[in-house]
Amino acid sequence: MGLKRTTLFAAHQKLGGKLIDFGGWEMPVQYTSITDEHNAVRTAAGIFDISHMGEVTVSGAGAEAFLNSVLTNDIRKLTSGLGQYTLMCNERGGVIDDLYAYRLSVNVYLLIINASRIADDVAWLQAQAAKFSGGELSLTDASHHYAAIAVQGPRVKEFIGSVIPGASASVFSVNAVTDLKKNQLAGFHFDNSSIFVARTGYTGEDGFEIVGPDTAIQHLWDQLLAAGAAFGIKPCGLGARDTLRTEVCYPLYGHELDEQTTPIEAGVGFFVALDKGEFNGRAILAEQKANGPQKKLVAFKMTDKSAPPRPHYPIWVNGASVGIVTSGTQSPSLNLGIGLGYIPAALAKADTKIEIEIRGKRYAAVVVPKPIFRRT
Repeated sequence: MGLKRTTLFAAHQKLGGKLIDFGGWEMPVQYTSITDEHNAVRTAAGIFDISHMGEVTVSGAGAEAFLNSVLTNDIRKLTSGLGQYTLMCNERGGVIDDLYAYRLSVNVYLLIINASRIADDVAWLQAQAAKFSGGELSLTDASHHYAAIAVQGPRVKEFIGSVIPGASASVFSVNAVTDLKKNQLAGFHFDNSSIFVARTGYTGEDGFEIVGPDTAIQHLWDQLLAAGAAFGIKPCGLGARDTLRTEVCYPLYGHELDEQTTPIEAGVGFFVALDKGEFNGRAILAEQKANGPQKKLVAFKMTDKSAPPRPHYPIWVNGASVGIVTSGTQSPSLNLGIGLGYIPAALAKADTKIEIEIRGKRYAAVVVPKPIFRRT
């Protein structure tokens, strides 16, 4: 099987993107350098191809009740045009995927899911839907209908309105794209197409995510790069995406999250609404919330000079190997090694001295509060 390519593949080649295999997709890891692209997002603007991510629509009179039975957050809190971060768990409370759920209208929802999990998520949702008897329900994997890009950074709001001008056309009423508030989504006209624009930001910066048909997204990519040129925009690859989200301690599926790990252990218990009634994994998540989990995801900074920490490196405390690094990198914003990893809950307090084993040698580090990077 060859690698899958997004609709922007030719654009990445033209811009000199260094392409790698990312979960079966041929995607750019960087164009110039990870540090360059990372700093562009922190200070100006960066544009990312996120077309590999999945889109699932859930509709019908039973959609709200169904989603509340399979997702951890309370979907009833969403009015049309509002989204929330949420997780899909198995009966053991393990994470099948983390995702964004947006309400498009009374009975229609859009789920944005991880690229590597599309097949698993859809199969799981279909299996749950087959057992659901709470009203009419329609579930569609719409991933192949859509491409998507994200423009992130503090200066994006200065030029995005020139590329997507005018008021919204559907979902939610705003006079301009920049009137969207965090976690809001609206439909706009662009290029004789309908596109969805959300304002979520997964980099720790203000940002917009745009979902639409292939041709519209190709044109948007080019126009946003042109309009953003005066504001310092750079095309960004997966490398910068990873350093940005690690600095702000956002979990990544397959690193911090998997089917053996719960949202409570991963530190995203805030997105688990125990008070909404029964849902998949609720019993175990309630028990962990009440009594505390055995292991906890911690953030750390290196205090010794060392090569950057990387996933799967052992974490040591007091001469014993106690855990594992899940994400690690050299932080471009802080210019030191940082990471995330699981250790026993009893050792997870801030300021705990730990060691990271890097290429067979141990280097000093310290547990720090999340996020590791804070805008000052």
